[in-house]
Amino acid sequence: MLVNWYRQRPGSEPERLDAGCLYPGQAPERPGGGAVVGLGQRELRELPIAAAGLGLQPGRHTLRGAETNVYADPAVQSFRTTVLGRGVLVRVRPVEHRFDYGDGASLASAAPGGPLPQERWGERTATSHRYTATGEYLVGLVTVFAGEFSVEGGPWQPIPGTAEVPSPPRPVSVWRSEVRLYAQDCNTDPHGQGC
Repeated sequence: MLVNWYRQRPGSEPERLDAGCLYPGQAPERPGGGAVVGLGQRELRELPIAAAGLGLQPGRHTLRGAETNVYADPAVQSFRTTVLGRGVLVRVRPVEHRFDYGDGASLASAAPGGPLPQERWGERTATSHRYTATGEYLVGLVTVFAGEFSVEGGPWQPIPGTAEVPSPPRPVSVWRSEVRLYAQDCNTDPHGQGC
């Protein structure tokens, strides 16, 4: 079925955007009849999709060589709009998370990862990263959302393409740790080395 894609901004006439085949055969029936409504990648990218939260554990500071848990906190989101005078419900869901660890390493993952309880900090996770050098880094995240829409309670239809939504980057300081052994007890010699 050939579908003409239109966009209508408030106070203006409908604008034809594109034409394309939406269904290989007969389109499903839509309640109420009227104009065929479709949404494209441009409309998907114009939605006010909220960026996913970006989490870091143990937090703003981490240690060189230790696993730093980096994770996304995305959400399924819904929007109501009107296209050609018909009510349209759009929902978007995260399908990919692109992590940039700031040191040249990156990861694309369908899984967003997640927070760990404090007693498990330092464990390897599907989205964690091990920094090999000390320094200041900026961790980034782009979440890729796919969408679908329903016209006036009709069947859900996919929106072609995806929308990439960046999250605000977060700084992380990578420190080194040193272990030293001392023979003196600081209670016995409060001015000794390491006290």
